Amino acid sequence: QVQLVESGGGLVQAGGSLRLSCADSGRTFSSHAMGWFRQAPGKEREFVAAISWSGGTLHYADSVKGRFTISRDNAKNTVYLQMNSLKPEDTAVYYCAGRSTVVAGTRPWDYDYWGQGTQVTVSS
Repeated sequence: QVQLVESGGGLVQAGGSLRLSCADSGRTFSSHAMGWFRQAPGKEREFVAAISWSGGTLHYADSVKGRFTISRDNAKNTVYLQMNSLKPEDTAVYYCAGRSTVVAGTRPWDYDYWGQGTQVTVSS
């Protein structure tokens, strides 16, 4: 089965930037919608961004609009999350997720498989 591996997390000062990557070892990446979610300690997993199979339709949580950008490179089986103007409240474990449809979802149960997560910590 497909598996996802996130990378690019780390410690950054408020106002800084990070770029997360999610590599998919599966063979049907180009036909799968992808999403990013995050979860802080004691909090529910929340939607961050999603992208359709073609990259033509993007969705963002209100809290990250104008600051985060999701993109994908199907030739490299990789989805990205560019995070700019980071805030302390962005601190969380960020998870990449995929679903076996071409339409992106905005809820955790919309997705079929997940990565292990990468920690993002924003200091103030």
